Amino acid sequence: MIISKRTVALLGTLALAGAAFAADGLDKADRKFIEKAAAGGMFEVEAGKLAQTKGTSEGVKSFGSMLEKDHAAANEELKALAGKKGVELPSALPKDMQSHLDKLGKAKDFDKEFIKDVGLHDHKKDISEFEKASKKAKDADVMAFAAKTLPTLQKHHQEAENLVKAAKTAKK
Repeated sequence: MIISKRTVALLGTLALAGAAFAADGLDKADRKFIEKAAAGGMFEVEAGKLAQTKGTSEGVKSFGSMLEKDHAAANEELKALAGKKGVELPSALPKDMQSHLDKLGKAKDFDKEFIKDVGLHDHKKDISEFEKASKKAKDADVMAFAAKTLPTLQKHHQEAENLVKAAKTAKK
């Protein structure tokens, strides 16, 4: 059987259309959640690595290790979900997140800034987004991913609060 170039091109176009249809079948808010969660997850992994090298306290280094491990696992799950739904994920950190990470790496009091910025602020924002997606996502798989990941984010936020308390106690 001879397949013409035109047929090959048509088949390629149909394959791309199938992937686009899978993504188009996904609610816009669900797609945006997946994209934001992927970027945020990559940021947390890189921030965790940074904490392990820049952190001065064992608590911050340990917290960084936990972030790296937990978010890397969630990122792998999210990649599979995105592939299944036809959503293309970023291959690198968005520029604003990279500059945020660079700035954090230069902080005079790295431990304090890291816990405040990454541990408390970022996780509080993430928890809010994941709670919303776990209740309101249109796609059952997206909803399940958000619900499954939410307790880990809450654990991270709680651990950051514990580190703040420990730091205040140490200063007394």
